[in-house]
Amino acid sequence: MSPIALLVLAAAACGGGTTTTVTVVHTVTVTSPASTTSADKGATLYFLRGGKVGPVYRLVRGLGRPDLLAALEAGPTERERAIGFTSDMAAAPTSKTRLAQIVYTDTQFDPTADVTVEGKNYTRADFEEQTPAILVENPLPFAHEQNAVRITGTANTFEATFQYELKDAAGQVLAKHFVTATSGNGVRGTFDLSFPFTVTQQQQGTLTVYEDSAATGERINEYAIPLTLTP
Repeated sequence: MSPIALLVLAAAACGGGTTTTVTVVHTVTVTSPASTTSADKGATLYFLRGGKVGPVYRLVRGLGRPDLLAALEAGPTERERAIGFTSDMAAAPTSKTRLAQIVYTDTQFDPTADVTVEGKNYTRADFEEQTPAILVENPLPFAHEQNAVRITGTANTFEATFQYELKDAAGQVLAKHFVTATSGNGVRGTFDLSFPFTVTQQQQGTLTVYEDSAATGERINEYAIPLTLTP
């Protein structure tokens, strides 16, 4: 059993964009489903990893805000916690990390949308300090990848560039190259690329994104994503 806020929802067009109003009415208690069903929907939830928002995949009862918030309140799974995911949903309503989790999760289908929480409007841009320098939104942790990997997300890095590296279960590098986002140097841009890989049997692998420090050449802003690699 876990407490969540019961919400009254309203959506309205505003300045050509989408504005969603979230009003907290009172607190109720719900029981998380013991198992998933064929009616469950796939969604992305944003928890925290290293104090910054990080996405994970989850099956939820529905894609409406109450179901997404209930899933956020349930917190990361044991497997997700094992690789560093935490949650700040129990913090004060004004907590920036808590708000970042809600706004990112709520705007997963339209990253440019406005979200109104407790009478204030927010966009993802309001949480730059709570967003990692390289935010990978695909693939998500523990995804199964066959023959190729597509990487998408946003980045705010020096000269808009960063590196990716895919390793197999033995630590051998299967693919490595640099990425150039649409912008950087203080302005968050987007990226979308695909690359092939070859394995002879299904195994665990790791995709790591990172910057090479302009000052020292060392890796900074590293983010590792465990994957299952399939021939």
